[in-house]
Amino acid sequence: MSTKTSTLMTWQKDERVDDGIMSHPADLMAWKSFDELHPSFAVDPHNVQLGLVSDGFQPF
Repeated sequence: MSTKTSTLMTWQKDERVDDGIMSHPADLMAWKSFDELHPSFAVDPHNVQLGLVSDGFQPF
């Protein structure tokens, strides 16, 4: 709904730098494995995968 939110939702595809340092959940092997297992889901950068790759991890 918001252009700012939309931009942030696609950051992991558009602007993330793969430099070997874990600085975003998209750098995790679980995220990359999920992308390989579900390529049709991974193609759309608006699909948020954090909840799927974290497997119930509670950050708070």
